[in-house]
Amino acid sequence: MSRFMRKMSRRAIVQALIALPALSLFRSQQPVVDADEIVEINGWILRRSDLT
Repeated sequence: MSRFMRKMSRRAIVQALIALPALSLFRSQQPVVDADEIVEINGWILRRSDLT
């Protein structure tokens, strides 16, 4: 592992670390949820379909 790190430049390592948060922008923003899922909001137990 250390031999691999020596071959990489500092610039390449920094660019890779900066790119990691950018990858989350390409993921789907709206997760698929079940309408009958039970959730708790402010102490109330509700079905997710009741919230819409």
